[in-house]
Amino acid sequence: MTESATLTVTGMKCGGCENNVKTNLQAVEGVQSVTPSFKSNEVVVEFDGDTVNLDTIKSVITQAGFTVE
Repeated sequence: MTESATLTVTGMKCGGCENNVKTNLQAVEGVQSVTPSFKSNEVVVEFDGDTVNLDTIKSVITQAGFTVE
């Protein structure tokens, strides 16, 4: 089942930060699309809720060095 979540993520300062978040999340099985924006401090993620859950997605972002609020 495809789900979508808009997460508030702080610590992204540039396009490189966006790419870091995007690359890390795209490596997770079940993540279908990632749209990060450092300007709005948001990451929009579409994912298969049967394969991956929101806690795992948040953990990947945190491990990449950013804070999920």
